[in-house]
Amino acid sequence: METLASPSASRLEKRVNHPFVSYLPWLVAAVVCLAAPFLIYPVFVMELLCFALFAAAFNLLLGFGGLLSFGHACFFGGAAYLCGHALKVWGLTPELGIVLATLGAGVLGVLIGMVAIRRQGIYFAMVTLALAQIVFFSCLQLPQTGGEDGLQGIPRGMLFGFIDLSAEVMVAGSKIPLAMYLFVLTLCFGGYWLIWRTVHSPFGVVLKAIRENEPRAISLGYRVDAYKLTAFVLSAMLSGLAGATKALVVGLASLTDVSWHMSGEVVLMTLLGGMGTLLGPVVGAVTVVSLHHELSALGSWVTVTIGVIFVVCVMAFRRGIVGEIAYRMKRSF
Repeated sequence: METLASPSASRLEKRVNHPFVSYLPWLVAAVVCLAAPFLIYPVFVMELLCFALFAAAFNLLLGFGGLLSFGHACFFGGAAYLCGHALKVWGLTPELGIVLATLGAGVLGVLIGMVAIRRQGIYFAMVTLALAQIVFFSCLQLPQTGGEDGLQGIPRGMLFGFIDLSAEVMVAGSKIPLAMYLFVLTLCFGGYWLIWRTVHSPFGVVLKAIRENEPRAISLGYRVDAYKLTAFVLSAMLSGLAGATKALVVGLASLTDVSWHMSGEVVLMTLLGGMGTLLGPVVGAVTVVSLHHELSALGSWVTVTIGVIFVVCVMAFRRGIVGEIAYRMKRSF
C-alpha cells in the first residue's frame, strides 16, 4: 500500500536537493577564508591552507583509494625544493615555478607509483617509505638544495610579470600581503575543488569500489592498477602543489618538508580529522598545525603532547572528528 509523503517532508526534500544547498559550504568556506587574514596572522593562515591541501591530497589516496603511503612527504618537500630552485636560481615567475614543481611531483609520482602499486597493504607503505628516503638523502647531499641549511631566501617574485606578491596592504594598522594571500587561496581552493570533483566522478566511484573489494572490481573488468596509479599520481601532484605554495609563502624549503616525520604528520592529520571524508583532513590539518604553533614554547614536548591528544581523540572519535560527527548525525535522523 502506497503512502504519500507529507507536504512539509516534500518541501524539506526540495530544499535539501536545491542546487544552492550544495554550494553553500563552498560559499561559507570562501567567506571564512577571505576574512581570516584580517583576524589572524596572514602567513600562518596561508600555511594552514597549504597543509590542508596536502592532507586532502593524501586523503584522496588513503581515504578513497585505500592506499597507505608512508612517503608522501617526498612529493610535498621535493616540489618545495624544485619551486624554490626555479625561482631563486633560474629566475622563473611564481606561476611557472609552481607549475614546474607540480609537474615534477607528478613525474616522481609516476616513477614511485609504478613500483609501489605492485604491492598491497603494509608492503605498499614500506616501498613508498623506502623510495621517499632516497629522495630525502638526495635533498641532503645535493649542492643545489643547501644541505642541512635548506634552500633559503626564496623570492615571491612578480606574478604574471606585473603583480608583486611581496607587496603589503595596510588594513586597520596591520600590513597584509593581500596579493600573495589571494594567490594562495586560489591555488588551494582550486586543488581542493579538483579533489571534490574527482571523488564525485565515475573515477571516484570505481576508486572507492577498489578500496572496498579489489578482487570484485577486477572481476568486473576494471584495470585496477591503472586506477591506483592515476590516483597516486594525482595525489602526488596535489601534494606537490601544496609544498611548492608553502615554500613560496615562507621563502624556505628545508629537510623537514621532505622527511619521514612530515609523512607521519599528514597521516596524523587525516586520521584525526576523519579518513574518507572531504572535510576531515582540513580539520585535522588545522588542528595539528595550530597545536604545533601554540605549543612551540614546549620544545621537544610538543610531539609528546600532540601524541597524547591524538590518542585521546582516537579513543573518543574512532572515525575522526568529522567522521564521528557525521556518523552521529546520521544515527540521530
